[in-house]
Amino acid sequence: MFLPGIFELLVLVVIILVIIVPAWRIVSKTGYPGVLSLLFLVPVVSIIMLFVLAFSKWPIEKQLEESRRLQS
Repeated sequence: MFLPGIFELLVLVVIILVIIVPAWRIVSKTGYPGVLSLLFLVPVVSIIMLFVLAFSKWPIEKQLEESRRLQS
């Protein structure tokens, strides 16, 4: 039976704090569900996710366009 040691738990905490927490905040601010930030843990998927976030129209942008259209 494998029991994680202190080093493994420390690495896990660092990964969560350094990668997942900021990615969750960024993804949430774009208007997508924050849980998508967990995809950043998968190496190839994280690169694809960066391109999707960089070049797609974010849900928050769609809401801003709609509110501007309603105001004019």
